[in-house]
Amino acid sequence: MQLLEFEKPIAELERELDKLRAKSTSQDIDMSGDIASMEAKLEETRQRIYKNLTPWQRVQIARHTQRPFTLDYISRAFTDFCELHGDRRIGDDHSMPGGFARIGGRRVVVIGHQKGRDTKENLKRNFGSAHPEGYRKAMRLMKLAEKFGLPVITMIDTPGAYPGIGAEERNIAEAIGYNLREMMMLKVPVIAIVLGEGGSGGALGIGVADKVLMLENAYYSVISPEGCAAILWKHRKHAPEAAEAMKLAAPDLLKLGLVDGVIPEAAGGAHHDHAGTAVALRDAILSNLDELDRLSTGELLDARYAKFRAFGEWEGK
Repeated sequence: MQLLEFEKPIAELERELDKLRAKSTSQDIDMSGDIASMEAKLEETRQRIYKNLTPWQRVQIARHTQRPFTLDYISRAFTDFCELHGDRRIGDDHSMPGGFARIGGRRVVVIGHQKGRDTKENLKRNFGSAHPEGYRKAMRLMKLAEKFGLPVITMIDTPGAYPGIGAEERNIAEAIGYNLREMMMLKVPVIAIVLGEGGSGGALGIGVADKVLMLENAYYSVISPEGCAAILWKHRKHAPEAAEAMKLAAPDLLKLGLVDGVIPEAAGGAHHDHAGTAVALRDAILSNLDELDRLSTGELLDARYAKFRAFGEWEGK
């Protein structure tokens, strides 16, 4: 498994613990005291590191290659998934899968960004950066959800929309802007979950929702820490400082009122427990759907408008 820089002290203690256990077994020596001491030290180190993660460390976890992606959650938290393809204009975008599914017995439409774990899959999924046709496909599926009265669940995990010439030629800005307007007016409940990276307009293109949730180690921001550092400090090496200043981590965004809830992860990140994180995600979705079900269509639309209209308000001291 990919080892992050700040996890190296944990890995070193795990190696030492393995050596002690191997020595105890191979030489038939009672080393229970030393093993217990090392286990206690290992647990203390884990607690110290994982309970005091910096925003930059959370960004690193959000980008971990073994972190569960949209289709992983769909396979674990949803059932009866039927993927739909194409935007009916240009073609299909494999970086934005979506379709009908069930969760907790409820029918929904689920859509999300999808990354790859190796070079071949990343080329197919375009590293999770959707083209214009991806956003147009997402809106086509949302309109289907509205037609059949189904809630919409979106899963955000992208460094940003694809910035290539082809995307510009097919009007990526218009596709995202259109989604922002139309999502605000959808007459069905919408829940968005930031799974890992939530970068720029590429994230917001499927992020206008009645409830915006984040996994504990995800980030959500108008620009990447590296991009911010390159602009303000003229060098990407200042990305950790940028991440701290940008308040892009889930605890900060919850405090600022920009997200509505944080879904807990296993110690060290969701890649350590795919199944447990999927259960937590499913429970959070169902809980929020139950809450939104109590609103009439008019109340739903009014609350959604008020939610986003309040963003950016300045409260003087």
